[in-house]
Amino acid sequence: MKKILIPILTIFCLTSCQLDESIYSSIYTEAFYKTASDAEKGLIAAYDPLADMYSGPAMTLVPDFSDDQTYPRGVVGRNTLTLFTYDINYTVQKSNSRTNESPQQIWISGYDGIEKANWIIAKVPSANMDETRKKQIIGEAYFLRAFYEWALTKNFGDVPLKTTPSYSQADAIVGKSSRADVYKQIYSDLDQAFNAGLPSFPAVDKGRPSKEVVNALYAKAALYNEDWAKALEKAQAVITSGKYALMPDVRNVYRYDQEDAARIENMWAYEVDPISPGRSHQLTGLCGPAGSAGPEYGKTTFGSMFAYMSFYRSFDPTDKRRLLLDTNYVDKSGKIVAQKNVTPITADGVLIKKYQDPVSTIGLIPNIPILRLADMYLIAAEAEARLNGATSTAYGYINTVRKRAGLPDLQTGLSKDAFIDAVIQERAWEFFAEGDRWYDLTRTGKYLTVIPKAVNTVYPTRPIQTKNKYFPIPQDELNANPKLDQNPDWK
Repeated sequence: MKKILIPILTIFCLTSCQLDESIYSSIYTEAFYKTASDAEKGLIAAYDPLADMYSGPAMTLVPDFSDDQTYPRGVVGRNTLTLFTYDINYTVQKSNSRTNESPQQIWISGYDGIEKANWIIAKVPSANMDETRKKQIIGEAYFLRAFYEWALTKNFGDVPLKTTPSYSQADAIVGKSSRADVYKQIYSDLDQAFNAGLPSFPAVDKGRPSKEVVNALYAKAALYNEDWAKALEKAQAVITSGKYALMPDVRNVYRYDQEDAARIENMWAYEVDPISPGRSHQLTGLCGPAGSAGPEYGKTTFGSMFAYMSFYRSFDPTDKRRLLLDTNYVDKSGKIVAQKNVTPITADGVLIKKYQDPVSTIGLIPNIPILRLADMYLIAAEAEARLNGATSTAYGYINTVRKRAGLPDLQTGLSKDAFIDAVIQERAWEFFAEGDRWYDLTRTGKYLTVIPKAVNTVYPTRPIQTKNKYFPIPQDELNANPKLDQNPDWK
């Protein structure tokens, strides 16, 4: 973990110098977390690292540029993820000021968020405020800590577990814990969050977790932990709650003018608004054509992120989700630009339409989905099959998602393994460009066979290795923490 920089007030200040400020996010907190206002401000501070993760957005670009669905125009080092040429210093990203697109940002923000959540959990219980709201604030802090822990372990494997605030610099220096212990802590934190009296949807503020979202994160974390029974239990709890539903038209999940309506399915997302100052993200600009040439994509776009043609062709032509990709676009004069002219880097450029925003001139409208109800159906389908084979229950879950996509029910009579493969493929079609696919490949071990086939004229070879299952711990962190050691495959 990074060393904590302790703000030191100079002892040589002139006698007339005075400093009277409330410090919300440092190790000096004895004068804070005393009131309801303090607690609310501290909680807002604990959400800020989430924006740091998603404004780059490292949490989607890191996995998406590593997977077999999407790839970057090879500019200022973005292609190190696609070519698996990054090093433990993340040298190219740092030298080109793109740390916000790198695994290092996930590490930095993850532990920043955990530290801020730890202060809330430790200090808010003694705050003088309404007890119901106090309990909810602490519950949100537990939820955020679980999310940050999950983000770290799915990217780096064994990581330090930090569950108390850093009252001193020495407190911040801790060694690794096993993935098993990290997941045990995630479960414990989510249990605390679930019992905190968080509201159910729709009586929840935008960007905040509902009670059902706690179970949704629980289900997904359990899936990654291969705890099939727990994953099934929590996914079913979300589905049967009746609080959320699939949007009838999958395209409306992402439409800029359907954001509020889509919350019925987008259970929890990184929230952005077309305001300044405010937090935004790069996906609208990256996915639209170069030179802001396609008005329906955005006011300012760069042509820097595309889908592989092989992925586009993997869809059934009747699959409505394929409409969220395109092989041409309409330019400012109303002319259709053919695929061969979509981008100069390849004649097979496929545009991604999940983050279109044709209206905003300041900031952006499209949120980045983090947890969607469709995920709960597919988690339930996979977990049921892992436990009991390709049962009618498992078929029912996956067919719910396929029906919304306009597809027929999945072929019956599949073996357990074939059914699970079908679920993993369904996840690929459902969640592309949402930072999901890479982790499905690594958690199932498919990355070593799938990635070498995901090539094109831009990336004719992709030399992935076993060690790429997890990213290397940034050398900066190893230098700062003598108790921390590098991932074994990266030594």
